[in-house]
Amino acid sequence: MRSARIRRVRRVCAVTLVSALTLTALAACGTSSSNDSDDESGNNSSADPSAPLDPKTKVTITIDCMPPKAKAAELKEWNEDVAEFNKTYPNVTIEGRSTPGQCLEPPRFTAMLKAKSQPDVFYTYFTDLPQVLDHDGAEDITAYVNDKSVPLLKDIDPNVLGSLQHEGKLYGLPTSNYTMGLLINRKLFKDAGLDPDSPPRTWEEVRTAAKKIADLGDGVAGFGEYSAGNTGGWHFTAQMYSVGGEVVDASGKKAAFNTDLGKQVAENLHAMRWEDDSMGKTQLLKWGDLQKQIATDKLGMFLAAPDDIAYMVQQLGAEYENFGMGPIPGGKATLAGGNNYMIKKGISSDKVKAAIAWLNFKNLTVGKGQFDWARTKADKLPVGVPQPNFWLNESKTKDDAARAENATMPVANFRTFMDNPVAGKAEPAKAQEVYKVLDNVMSGILTNEKADIDKLLDTAESQVNQVLATG
Repeated sequence: MRSARIRRVRRVCAVTLVSALTLTALAACGTSSSNDSDDESGNNSSADPSAPLDPKTKVTITIDCMPPKAKAAELKEWNEDVAEFNKTYPNVTIEGRSTPGQCLEPPRFTAMLKAKSQPDVFYTYFTDLPQVLDHDGAEDITAYVNDKSVPLLKDIDPNVLGSLQHEGKLYGLPTSNYTMGLLINRKLFKDAGLDPDSPPRTWEEVRTAAKKIADLGDGVAGFGEYSAGNTGGWHFTAQMYSVGGEVVDASGKKAAFNTDLGKQVAENLHAMRWEDDSMGKTQLLKWGDLQKQIATDKLGMFLAAPDDIAYMVQQLGAEYENFGMGPIPGGKATLAGGNNYMIKKGISSDKVKAAIAWLNFKNLTVGKGQFDWARTKADKLPVGVPQPNFWLNESKTKDDAARAENATMPVANFRTFMDNPVAGKAEPAKAQEVYKVLDNVMSGILTNEKADIDKLLDTAESQVNQVLATG
């Protein structure tokens, strides 16, 4: 699952093809025409994949997820970055595909892979790698990626890169990452006599705080959870990780949540919902619902990734000052995820090199592209959200300083989250199919006061084992 997003829910959208080199809109959709095996100049510099792209090479690459016109500031920055990139690589034409809303929607993404119609550089989530490999859709870029083509490679969190690797081979480069924490409404915390600078650190503390917030009345819920659209299973997984549990075992072939820890998670939620009445009466919620509740001061807290904050301010009219964040309660581990780009298998070596050069400039260079925080602030886009932040070492020091200098929000409100990092764990095998099953556990707990928790977990275990047993 993915955050705001829904890294989480991809929307079906019309696709527009734009030449960002000339900044002229072109109508296009369907299959990419970039499956040639040689670059456009007739030269072939692919003999040594480890060598960076020759600036003289003439090549055109199509790229997913150029910001749509509705996101004027983001599109302005994209166009600026293309122009800057072309100062070094004047013969590389970037053709960006713009998708209103989110970049991809699961059925469309699968259909695209089956038809092999993805653009040269296509957007995916960390959990998409198995599906992409099943369809032989991504180029193995291991030989292309080194400290020459990606100078800050050593400073990228290896856990993030690990999400893009299979059997020692690298199939993508990251754009963003996230780990889940506890997002709080600071106003409601203060109204309930709670300290917004010290969010709950255990699930027992969450339960106590949720009851105090719900006691404010006027339809306010203390704690919120999802139970539909695969998001319930996603959050059940996060809660399992937080107490040291697993959802799928290490082999990826067997469910691992029908345990004492799984029952503990389920029973705690059931008690909050029915004994404490601290979770509100409206259930079967999915991504977007809890954001609306907390943004309108009707919800005290819920599990989220940090970029939910920017979404609520930009899209829902909330104020940055009203939110805070702490690490996930329990603190044993937290669910981690993110977004990346992969490169279509079968395109020419020079196209691969051009793609990596672009991704390095746009997404993997401190102070440039997406990490040009001074520009982001000037364009009135949010600066100061704790993530994405996949940097280590000197790169992290520089990037953190630039974020703080250009922050457009009170970063101190998220200090507890930033100062107490929790180890991130990847989503389970066949995540979306597993989440769909676990939605039934969450919906059963939250909509049925007499829910048989043992039966819910038994049934879900059997169904997940069937999912994992299929090819």
